[in-house]
Amino acid sequence: MPETSDITAGRLSPAELAANFADAHPPLTPHEAVVEASRCYFCYDAPCMEACPTGIDIPGFIKKIATDNLRGSALKILEQNIFGGSCARVCPTEILCEAACVRMAEEERPVRIGALQRRATDWLMEHDPAPFERAAPSGKRVAVVGAGPAGLACAHRLALHGHDVTVYEARPKPGGLNEYGIAAYKVADDFAQREVAFILSVGGIRIDYNRRLGRDFDIAGLQGDFDAVFLGIGQAGVRALGLAEETLGGVRNAVDFIAELRQAGNKGTLPIGRRIIVIGGGNTAIDAATQSRRLGAEDVTIVYRRGAPDMSATKDEREWAQTNGVRIRHWATPHRLLGEGGHVTGVEFMRTNPDAAGRAVPTGETYVLPADMVLKAVGQVFVAEPLGDGDDLALAVSDGRIAVDAERRTSLPGVYAGGDCVAGVDLTVAAVQDGKLAAEAILSFLAG
Repeated sequence: MPETSDITAGRLSPAELAANFADAHPPLTPHEAVVEASRCYFCYDAPCMEACPTGIDIPGFIKKIATDNLRGSALKILEQNIFGGSCARVCPTEILCEAACVRMAEEERPVRIGALQRRATDWLMEHDPAPFERAAPSGKRVAVVGAGPAGLACAHRLALHGHDVTVYEARPKPGGLNEYGIAAYKVADDFAQREVAFILSVGGIRIDYNRRLGRDFDIAGLQGDFDAVFLGIGQAGVRALGLAEETLGGVRNAVDFIAELRQAGNKGTLPIGRRIIVIGGGNTAIDAATQSRRLGAEDVTIVYRRGAPDMSATKDEREWAQTNGVRIRHWATPHRLLGEGGHVTGVEFMRTNPDAAGRAVPTGETYVLPADMVLKAVGQVFVAEPLGDGDDLALAVSDGRIAVDAERRTSLPGVYAGGDCVAGVDLTVAAVQDGKLAAEAILSFLAG
């Protein structure tokens, strides 16, 4: 069984770490972008547009790349999705726009929409870091809670129309999921912060850091001080395994592990085990497992309770993990954490089988995998506590999330919400769309 000394820092050299956490998918060259753009049919009723949660005019922006109008291309993207740069890097395009590309029916190779989007937005950020002109000040003030994709997308659109926006962020840095919750090699070179600076260049947006809803202020106070409020507070809770031994040393939440890695100035100082088990089947599990390998872990295994098609991580993400040396085992659920001297030494899993409805049913048969680190990635949950005390919540909650209508209005007049606290889907593009829809509704509300 592994000893606690198997968790140590500095497993890899600085050069190896730099290579492992460099940009995983380098950008297209100018020539490659033009060639790729020429593959687009520029469909009139483009199915890729229907598949994009933010409704970007995909044929329109690609046509501008083909004619070397990168500024026009980028602006067409950013008009619908101000986080177009990060979405080009982290969006699961393989199940969204690219899956709908008509090229798939012909040659099973779609136009590389995500890579083309990155080409245009990266060019604009480099050559015109402040392309948006703000309208004259309106005299209206809006509070946004949360400086993640939903909150900043809402703030940018409101500021563009001349409203003053104050963003309250619980953490010391903005960006939300893009800054704290995504693998470092997906948004390399501090891109998340560079994109936030690009968004803030419109003016009229101020961010107050280390300010938490329910601790430093409440909704009633915001309603009194501002003309409208948007809540983009995400999901602060993490699901537990429900096992008695979760307090053993070496057992961690995967989201905390990813956040720590993302904020580390020197990744060589991060302790990492030799044998790691990641429990879960989503993008968080994939990112935690793959980054563990890239930090120097020798043996990394993801264990998921159901089959591969049931994993929320896409096929491309699963294959990416496997090409990085991560094993994925299916149809098993954690039954018991094993420990010695207060530190985890392994996990006993119980095999499962699908029932008639496809749910995982324990079989009673168990097996043990040794480990010196266990990363839990079984989902995040919305925490309603900041909305009020006990059952006395400030606004309505439905199915464990803030209840909103199609325009992201909550049960309180002038208060809107969006992102993971509403939908529970950890996709940047979905959160951006929520923030955009809420901003449009707030604009109408402020107009009377």
